[in-house]
Amino acid sequence: MLYFARWKIAVVLLTVLAGIVTTLPNFLSSKTLESWPDFLPKSQMVLGLDLQGGAYLLYEVDREDYIQKRLKTLVGDIRGALREQPRIGYTGLGIQGQAAQVRIRDTDRIDEARERLADLVNPLVNSVFGGQQVNEFELNVSDDGLVRFSYTSDGLDQRMASIVQQSIEVIRRRVDEIGTTEPNIQRQGTDRILVEAPGESDPERLKALVGQTAQLTFHMVDTSMSGQQALQARPPVGTMVLYSVDDPPIPYLVEESPLLSGEDLVDAQVSFDQNSNEPVVNFRFNTSGARKFGLVTQQNVGKPFAIVLDEEVISAPVIREPITGGSGQISGSFTVDGANDLAVLLRAGALPAKLTVIEERSIGPGLGADSIEAGKLASIIALAAVVTFMIAAYGRFGVIANIALFANIFLIFGALTVLGATLTLPGVAGIVLTIGMAVDANVLIYERIREENRAGRSAVSAIDAGYSRALGTILDANITTLIAAVILFQLGSGPVKGFAVTLAIGIFTTVFSAFTFSRLLIALWVRRRRPSKLPI
Repeated sequence: MLYFARWKIAVVLLTVLAGIVTTLPNFLSSKTLESWPDFLPKSQMVLGLDLQGGAYLLYEVDREDYIQKRLKTLVGDIRGALREQPRIGYTGLGIQGQAAQVRIRDTDRIDEARERLADLVNPLVNSVFGGQQVNEFELNVSDDGLVRFSYTSDGLDQRMASIVQQSIEVIRRRVDEIGTTEPNIQRQGTDRILVEAPGESDPERLKALVGQTAQLTFHMVDTSMSGQQALQARPPVGTMVLYSVDDPPIPYLVEESPLLSGEDLVDAQVSFDQNSNEPVVNFRFNTSGARKFGLVTQQNVGKPFAIVLDEEVISAPVIREPITGGSGQISGSFTVDGANDLAVLLRAGALPAKLTVIEERSIGPGLGADSIEAGKLASIIALAAVVTFMIAAYGRFGVIANIALFANIFLIFGALTVLGATLTLPGVAGIVLTIGMAVDANVLIYERIREENRAGRSAVSAIDAGYSRALGTILDANITTLIAAVILFQLGSGPVKGFAVTLAIGIFTTVFSAFTFSRLLIALWVRRRRPSKLPI
């Protein structure tokens, strides 16, 4: 057990050296790291929300808002299906509570109407592996011609799960666009999304970007009457009144069915108008969107159309000439930041449903600095106490255990840096706990060596037997702790996961440093001193 081949010695020492080299950048400034040679590591450990401050936002998907929007789309689909040739007469098409309904005028054509509308129940698959199929809607047709689409509970749950997952991806793209480092975006429960942005200096801007639905649509403006007249009288069928973002807002009468949507966009960038020097947003469509946009503008030259964002008209220009290049411009009373934010929203895509903030916290960097200082103090106290105890209890062997302990700390920080793990306050607690646990293996080994020495073994034989027989106990103790860490990581979230990751890394580095590295140091000492008596 005390014999080490040269290649093994080299591997152990290089591992410890790698831990030290990868940890050092965490104690240096960014300016100092820029002057480092390229072959040296420059990555620094990412600090969590509780250590560097930032924004904490908990969102909930607005079910009712989504249901009403989905039913509105369903009403349009029902209208389109019944108007197909030969048309089926109907009346009373609209939304009633959480259902869409229509009445077929000719009761003799009820079966034909049922057949046309059957596909609108929208079958959904329960899992990506082709699980049980459920319908989003339930179709009920009565003998008197009343057709009613209502949400099924399984269909709504399946749709909500899909919405949450899609929203997480959209939010992640938006947060990445503004350069937030290592955001934590994850699902909580069935319809909630947690957003943590460490180091975010402007939580209000983040909240505005994350929570805005950003549903961009293009509608033709109905010029048969003004928006103000439409508010006072009944607007034409298939139109609606939307307000502009101006102050005071201006009402516009627009067609309900959008000509194009933001799904056809492939890019949006900020630029400045050559005439007014005001910030504008230039957008570009994909091939399909460019073709549709060109056709629409060609057919409606001289007519106004509205660019609508989340049911607010942000611009209503007149089409002067056909736009066939697949690109356009959104202008308005934008600030530079406002134009940038709009471009980010358009590039990242729209949220499938409205999100409501149910919990909001802003953690200042001062509080994070206090947490770091408290963590440093706790680590120093724990380290000093352990070092003192080991030297007092085991003398020279205690010094070797302390060297292994410092190597262990470097290995933990080095592993966290290389893996890009986020260090949180519970993670600091995990490191402090690891410091206390790290010498536990040495205590087991040294006590076993003492027992073997008392039993009459020679110094070298006692050391060899102590390491051999303590190995099983060390592995058992650390494997059980590792199992607990894995369970914490799988079932926990946020800070709990941070603690579990640090603890798990600490287990592997502890076994290496306390058993392998300390054994190498003792083996080198034995080879040099050839002791006849143990200094323990």
